[in-house]
Amino acid sequence: MLAATANYLGPTMMSFERLDAWKVSHELALAVYQATDRIAEDKFEECVDHLRLAAILAPAKLAHGSARRSRKAFQRFVEMAMGYLAEMGYCLRLAGERGVLPENDVRQLSALRGRATFYTWKLFLTLAPSPDTDPPRDH
Repeated sequence: MLAATANYLGPTMMSFERLDAWKVSHELALAVYQATDRIAEDKFEECVDHLRLAAILAPAKLAHGSARRSRKAFQRFVEMAMGYLAEMGYCLRLAGERGVLPENDVRQLSALRGRATFYTWKLFLTLAPSPDTDPPRDH
């Protein structure tokens, strides 16, 4: 795998497929769909819909952010992706406690979500302003 942060090329776009954060988030989205496709229609709940939506939006925000023209803008989208990953944590817990998803699926998806969060956080930190290069702003 390429470094979680890849090289940010300034005003040029970076291919989101190179980002480890995107790769793991995409893997998580596929796993969420695979696990939730097995749920019987009568057990399908709103928390599953929300879980699927958050699973899509995390890697989508990373892709969108990578197309932005500034590090700061990219970082905002990475932060949004982290929010969707956090939402997934709650949705997985709720789906597990309500018996909508089997305990084994919840464990596996939670572990994958943890990996996605780790790589996304690393990317966020990489995009943070450097105290050596960014002058302090007056507030």
